[in-house]
Amino acid sequence: MRIASGQFSAGREPQRNLQHIQRLMETAALGNADLLVLPESSLYASTEPAGVLAEVAEPLDGPFIGGVAALAKGLRLPVVVGTAEANPSGLPYNTLVAIDADGAVQGAYRKVHLYDAFGYRESDGTSKGAIGEPYLLSHGQLRLGMLTCYDLRFPESARYLVDAGANVLLLPAMWIVGPGKEDHFTTLVRARAIENTSYVVTANQCGPLATAYSIVVDPFGVVIANAGEAPGVVFAELEPERIAAVRTRVPSLRNRRFRVVPNSN
Repeated sequence: MRIASGQFSAGREPQRNLQHIQRLMETAALGNADLLVLPESSLYASTEPAGVLAEVAEPLDGPFIGGVAALAKGLRLPVVVGTAEANPSGLPYNTLVAIDADGAVQGAYRKVHLYDAFGYRESDGTSKGAIGEPYLLSHGQLRLGMLTCYDLRFPESARYLVDAGANVLLLPAMWIVGPGKEDHFTTLVRARAIENTSYVVTANQCGPLATAYSIVVDPFGVVIANAGEAPGVVFAELEPERIAAVRTRVPSLRNRRFRVVPNSN
């Protein structure tokens, strides 16, 4: 599978963000990607308090996801993208949406762990996603599960996907800048890959708000693609044979003696 990771800096104008996404999608299509992963909060990003999202959130059949879906269909390019999903029952969700090459929404993941850390409270403006049976994308022998940003700091989230059959973890993010944050990101992504003997594909936002450096890491913890600081697209080949070889050499998943039990709180 040839996967692409696209990074850019989203702002407060969804239509302008969609224009950035179009350029990334066109680049990924020209590079013959089988799937493009785009960042968390691609609809809207700012330094404003979390409560602003209630004013800008859209349903999944709204203009933003509709625009991405039209591009996916026109380019014949599946995509995973982060948005703020309107919630008729309360605060919006921080949602990842998987769209296929026909422009149809295949599935979604609502962020479970909200970023109430480093002096910020995402939960002031966002509803927690419910913990349910993971939705996995399939591509041949590869099964792809979705996580969002702060979920990276909770290893049980990745293991929950792997227990459901995932061998590729997709991690759209807006990893906010700060002392040590770039190192945290790279270290944690590599750890999730190593401990789960799985690929991890990240798509982070760029500065000034986020750290950029979207990376793709193989099941042995090797960084096989790095997008650097600037907006753009990087590509990586994901190989089932590599997963099988690493899991034969390091059978840590078979050697486990603990299981993940979701907490509904």
